[in-house]
Amino acid sequence: MPDIQPDKDTVAQQIRHLQDTLYVVSGKGKLPILVAIHEGNSRFRDIQRSVHGITTKVLSTELKTLEQNKLVVRRVYDTSPPTVEYTTSSYCDTLQTMVLEMIAWGKKHRDRIREE
Repeated sequence: MPDIQPDKDTVAQQIRHLQDTLYVVSGKGKLPILVAIHEGNSRFRDIQRSVHGITTKVLSTELKTLEQNKLVVRRVYDTSPPTVEYTTSSYCDTLQTMVLEMIAWGKKHRDRIREE
């Protein structure tokens, strides 16, 4: 692993920043949920169908956390029954490079493991 000191932070500071990032994006489905929403799945059930194996309870919890961290915007429409839609925020776009790199790494990793 290369030395990572973009701002000349101490190792402890770098680890704290990494932990902050992991707190926001790790969990039982946060990144897959963000990708599903970004790709146009805006309603709860559509998101759930897009994220393999996620339960209703976990999806609900993760959506609330993503909203608290300003990555997802929840809109409730005055219909009967009420319609709820989720969209990614402009702040969420700051994760794009990291997510694309993670997808690329995951593909390479899967291919490498299958080779052996």
